[in-house]
Amino acid sequence: MSALTVVLALLSALTNASASVLQRRAAAAEPGGGPGLRHAVRWLAHVLRRPHWVAGAALLALTTVLQAAALATGSLAVVQPLQASELLFTLAVGGVVFHHRPSRRTWLAFAALAAGLALFLGAATPSAGRSTAWPGRWLPTGGTVLCVIAALAAASFLVKGAPRAALLGLSSAVSFSATAALLKEVTGRLAHGPGSVLAQWPPYATVGVGLIGFLLLQGALRAGTLTASQPALTLGDALTSVVLGGVLFDEQIALGVRVLPEVVGVALIGAGSIGLAGALAVSGTWDVAPTGPDGPGPGAQEPAPQRS
Repeated sequence: MSALTVVLALLSALTNASASVLQRRAAAAEPGGGPGLRHAVRWLAHVLRRPHWVAGAALLALTTVLQAAALATGSLAVVQPLQASELLFTLAVGGVVFHHRPSRRTWLAFAALAAGLALFLGAATPSAGRSTAWPGRWLPTGGTVLCVIAALAAASFLVKGAPRAALLGLSSAVSFSATAALLKEVTGRLAHGPGSVLAQWPPYATVGVGLIGFLLLQGALRAGTLTASQPALTLGDALTSVVLGGVLFDEQIALGVRVLPEVVGVALIGAGSIGLAGALAVSGTWDVAPTGPDGPGPGAQEPAPQRS
């Protein structure tokens, strides 16, 4: 686990958190418009034109570059769990964008999350693994991942509000984890030359799965606040990536006596995320856009979860 990998992964988490906050800012400023696919498409078309959304999209592109660089120097099981720090960055950036100061309870929750992340990675010490996946593993693994994504997305239509946002956030997390695995495959094949890589399937699968994750994330942002979707998004990405790293790239984590601190670390990460969701600083109207030139304006409302 090199220092360069850690720095690149943390920078990727910072830019991704900033993108989420800015796009949530755009989503909160756009009235929900009612249920149904037609309203969702119309809502998305309006959101795409908002400056905050455009800025968020630019940061997502930068996130991809930083993430690819981190994956090229380290393992999937290290890079993606470090994305859990995105929650801390979301709090910091969101506090600036939405003009709300974090509470003491919020900082305690993030202290638990940070301690859990350090404990898990320190105990697990993920190995580097292979730079590319074993031949023949992508087809069954990819099929399983797509089924999980589809099942979570389908289940989200059975609920409303925060549960829908959480399910869509988890579905997008699995998508982004698969995108990261595909991105690692692309970077691993670059040794054969860019032309050779572009003649193969991984780059296009990366774009396709990334687009699915992007659309699911927009649905999560529309369905509810960041407090509902962000913990599921971040933790789901981290845990799925550990599994994919082992299945595809033979990245191993330490077992035996180290299982206990690993479990404690995961529990602390979960406790920190749950604490974030219940913290006063990020509940209620924490991420509701203020009125103004870029806000919803008189009479407009935040996308109401009960109407989603």
